[in-house]
Amino acid sequence: MEYQDAVRTLNTLQTNASYLEQVKRQRGDPQMQLEAMELYLARSGLQVEDLDRLNIIHITGTKGKGSTCAFTERILRNYGLKTGFFRCVSGSASMGSPSALSSSPSTSGTCTTGWRRPRARPQALTCSYPQDSNSCVSMPTYFRFLTLMAFHIFLQEKVDLAVVEVGIGGAYDCTNIVRKPVACGVSSLGIDHTNLLGDTMEKIAWQKGGIFKRGVPAFTVLQPDGPLAVLRERAEQTSCPLYLCPPLEALEEGGPPLTLGLEGDHQRSNAALALQLAHCWLQQKDRQGVGEVKASRPSLVWQLPLAPVFQPTPHMRHGLRDTEWLGRTQVLRRGPLTWYLDGAHTSSSVQACVRWFRQALNRHKEPRSGTEVRVLLFNATGDRDAAALLKLLQPCQFDYAVFCPNLIEVSSMDNADQQNFTVTLDQVLLRCLEHQQHWNRLDEEQACPEPGGPVSLLLAPRPAHSHSTSSLVFSCISQALQWISQGRDPVFHPRSPPRSLFAHPVAGSGANVLREAAAIHVLVTGSLHLVGGVLKLLEPSLSQ
Repeated sequence: MEYQDAVRTLNTLQTNASYLEQVKRQRGDPQMQLEAMELYLARSGLQVEDLDRLNIIHITGTKGKGSTCAFTERILRNYGLKTGFFRCVSGSASMGSPSALSSSPSTSGTCTTGWRRPRARPQALTCSYPQDSNSCVSMPTYFRFLTLMAFHIFLQEKVDLAVVEVGIGGAYDCTNIVRKPVACGVSSLGIDHTNLLGDTMEKIAWQKGGIFKRGVPAFTVLQPDGPLAVLRERAEQTSCPLYLCPPLEALEEGGPPLTLGLEGDHQRSNAALALQLAHCWLQQKDRQGVGEVKASRPSLVWQLPLAPVFQPTPHMRHGLRDTEWLGRTQVLRRGPLTWYLDGAHTSSSVQACVRWFRQALNRHKEPRSGTEVRVLLFNATGDRDAAALLKLLQPCQFDYAVFCPNLIEVSSMDNADQQNFTVTLDQVLLRCLEHQQHWNRLDEEQACPEPGGPVSLLLAPRPAHSHSTSSLVFSCISQALQWISQGRDPVFHPRSPPRSLFAHPVAGSGANVLREAAAIHVLVTGSLHLVGGVLKLLEPSLSQ
C-alpha cells in the first residue's frame, strides 16, 4: 500500500459534517468514550498493560503543549535514546498525515507500515459499541485510529520512551487510556474547545487535570489562581504529586543563557516545563547526566512544591537549541518576501504571535529603498471566535488581509492529505467571507475611533501606510499565495493562475503594489492546518 492510498483509506474514518452536528446535540457519557477506546485497543491486538512498556511522557495544555512535546523529545533524543513522538493538530481529524517519530522523523513508509498493522484485522477492530441510540461504530474514528497506530508503531520499533500529546482536554481524551506514564505535564491554560471542555478556565483545568495518575509526578507552569487551584485539587484527589516549574531564569543562574530553537518569549515557559519532564524521566530511569540539582526554594503559590532547580546539562542545552517545530514562530526568507508562520488559534496564542511578529520585524529588518508591504493570511476553524482573534491582529497594521480555506487546491481529490469530510466546501467558503466581514468592520472602527476611546500602542504608527487595510477572499491556499507572491518567491512555482484571480479591482491594484514592493512581510496564522497547507507549497521538499 502506497502512502497516499493509506491516507485515503484513513480518511474514510473521518466523521462527516452532518453526523458531527448530530453528535454535538446528543452528547453522551464521555467516560464511555474511554471504555470504547480500550475495546478498540484490545481488538487491535494490544492490552492497556502493553502501553506501560512505552515509558510515556503525557502532555496536555491549551497553549504550547506541542512545543513542549517537541522540546522534551529533542532533549531526550540528544541522550542517544530512541524516542517516539505522537502529536495532534488540535485533536482534529482533518488535513495532515499521522505523525510518529522514532529517533528521527518517520518516513511515509514507516507510517504506511504502521497503518497496515492494525488495519490488517478490520473484523477484529469491529466493535458494536453504541455512540448514540441510533448507530454503532464498526471502526474507530480518525483520531482514535491514529492513536492506536502510534502505539503499535512505538511498540514495534521498541522505543525507549514516547512523548504523547493529548488531543483535546485530557480526562476523556483517547490518549488517556495510558495507565502508568512516567511523568505528566500541563502547559499554559486558556480558553479553547469550549463546546467540549467548558466555558471557563476552571472547567478546562478540570479536564486537563484528568491525565494525573496516582503516584506519577506531574508538572505545571504558572497558571492563573483559579485554574491552578483546580489542578491542585485534581492532583490531591488522585494522590498525584504535582510540582510548579520554576522559571527558566532560575535554571540559567550560574551558567550561560539557554538558547531556544523556537522563537518567541512565550517559548521560555514551554522550555522550562520540557526540562522538568526530561529531568524527571532521566532520574526515574537512573540515567547518567541528569543535571546537578541546586537548592530548591519553597513555593508559596497555592501550596504547590517547586520543582527542582538544576543545572541543565550540555545534552539539554543542545536539545533546546536544536528543537524545530514547523509552523510555529517559523520564518522563511525568499527574496523580497518574508513569510512568518505561526499556527496560533486561541486569543492568548495570537497575542503571543503578535509580540513575536513585531519582534521578528524589528530583528530582521534590512535597509531597503522602496515600499514595504504587510500582508495577513488568516483562517480560523471550529468554534473559535474569529472576530476576537482578528481584533488582536489589527494593531499589526497590515496593508492587505487575505482569507482562504485550509485547502491547497479547490479540488482536493488528488491529495489525500487534503480530504476533509467534517465540513463542506460551502461551509468553509462562507466562514472565510464572515472573516472578511469581521475584519472590514474592525478596520472601519479603527479608522473612525470613538472620541476618548482607547488608542493602541502595540505598534508605532507607519505614516507611509496610514490608509485602511484592503481585504480579499480566495477559494484555496494556492490562489492566495499566487496573488501574494506575484511570482517573486524563488521556490513557489504554481501553475498559471486563472484569469479571474486578478479580476477584482482590489486584487488588480494590489498585484501592482506587490510586484513593485521592495519588501513583503506575510504573517500566516489562525489555523495550524492553514500553516501546514502553506508549508506544503512553500517547502515542497517536506512532502517528498
